Amino acid sequence: MRKLLVTGGAGFIGSSFIKYILNNHSDWMIISLDALEYAGVLDNLKDAETNPNYRFVHGNICNKFLVSDLMKECDSVINFAAQTHVDKSIVSPDAFIETNIKGTFNLLETALKNGIKKFIQISTDEVYGSIDEGYFTETSPLKPNSPYSASKASADLIALSYFKTYGLNVIVTRCSNNYGPNQFPEKLIPFFITRILNDKTVQLYGDGLNVRDWLYVYDHCSAIEKVLLNGRAGEVYNIGGHCEKTNLEVVKIILDYFKMDASKIEFVPDRLGHDRRYAIDNTKIVTELGWMPVMNFEDGIKSTIEWYVNHKDWIITAGCRALQSCN
Repeated sequence: MRKLLVTGGAGFIGSSFIKYILNNHSDWMIISLDALEYAGVLDNLKDAETNPNYRFVHGNICNKFLVSDLMKECDSVINFAAQTHVDKSIVSPDAFIETNIKGTFNLLETALKNGIKKFIQISTDEVYGSIDEGYFTETSPLKPNSPYSASKASADLIALSYFKTYGLNVIVTRCSNNYGPNQFPEKLIPFFITRILNDKTVQLYGDGLNVRDWLYVYDHCSAIEKVLLNGRAGEVYNIGGHCEKTNLEVVKIILDYFKMDASKIEFVPDRLGHDRRYAIDNTKIVTELGWMPVMNFEDGIKSTIEWYVNHKDWIITAGCRALQSCN
């Protein structure tokens, strides 16, 4: 039986991971810790509330005493907790430094003192920066271009230093763009969908030709499960879907679903430091741990759109208070 502390558990990927684990490991115990800031939505975990192996705790990863008490009950930590929205990091970077760097440092310090057996730091492909051709591997240099990605790169390096210096069993995972149910409407795909559902134009940065690699969230969860069970200490694992699409392609697929044309698209000025293309090589996790994504984009985007269409109440509950400002 494993006992997990999942930080950021009410967020999109964290809550998806919790539901995935509870559905696949009936004897595992999970404590979910979340500060319930704007993108943390308790409704994401309604299905888990009655599970005797699950418990939610409202709190911040920067609270040393709370984190220490919770770690005394656990053997592993999976750190999803982070400020993640690039636009917000450009306007107000201080929150990203506080949560992503100081919060991660606090978790690592506390994990070391409490004898945690495995610490998984959930990171992003954005730490590598932009690449015109080819793919980033786990040994590629880190060249983040936004306060968000810089804060995540910093947290990665601090985490890995705790393996090298103190022997803490740390593993870093770097995923490509996730999508699926329950994603907060500031992110690209739910932003497009919710704009359409609210009869608004679909705003697209620049020329819309920025390329992202898309990964269905539950494929990401299965990859983290593989890393938790068999990942090697001190290693980095790229988790990519090998599903590259321009933002313009994505919005046209969504518009096609609603039987709308490109006249619904509103091109807006590009954001500062906008990376052109993210692309990571997932060969390492495929060959070492036997993981492969199973959801193709056509089925995944269709089921995601249908989820939002059928959960308009969730969109309101999630609190996207100004859809026109979310991106």
